[in-house]
Amino acid sequence: MHLKPYLGLVLALLFLCAADRAFAQAAPAATEAKSPLAIGAGLSGYNFSDYGPGHMLGGTLWIDYSPGQVPQLLRGIGLQIEARDLSFDRSKTLEPNLREDVASGGVFYSWPRFRNIRPYAKYEMGFGNLDYRSGAAGHRRLNQTRTVTSLGGGVELRAYRSLWVRADYEYQFWPDFFFKGAKPIGQLNPQGFTVGVLYHFNRPHFR
Repeated sequence: MHLKPYLGLVLALLFLCAADRAFAQAAPAATEAKSPLAIGAGLSGYNFSDYGPGHMLGGTLWIDYSPGQVPQLLRGIGLQIEARDLSFDRSKTLEPNLREDVASGGVFYSWPRFRNIRPYAKYEMGFGNLDYRSGAAGHRRLNQTRTVTSLGGGVELRAYRSLWVRADYEYQFWPDFFFKGAKPIGQLNPQGFTVGVLYHFNRPHFR
């Protein structure tokens, strides 16, 4: 998968993280500074109702950035980078070499935390690649790449200290995907759930 178009997004995320850490270091003594990053991984199950129909399983990686020093109006807004590979436990109704890879980034909004629960919504855009087999091409392995957008949301539950469990739902839009049976014509819309664990790097810091 070609990730070069997203190097700028990764660098911007790292820059914002460094700036936030520098601000925290300048805070008065005996104040708590929190790292804005969270990383995690999960198991995904997606449905391809307009392709097979059928489903596939795969893995997902998350990197979240939640700036701490923002105006009250912007609290709860953050950035997310997400990478997913769906390539095993395919339904028998799907082609044996069908595979989806998506790398995307976007924004999320997390509602105020109620003790140990945190619901959120997200919007992302990224690069998607779908491998498949075409009978019209002599059963050769083909692939299509698209700019994929997605909407979704979910909830996080605190499991232990900085360890949170995440349940995530996502609906994808693959435009101009021309194959017979697509609904609407030319558009592929995989959707599914991911359950995983995130570690939030927030710990006390004293000068």
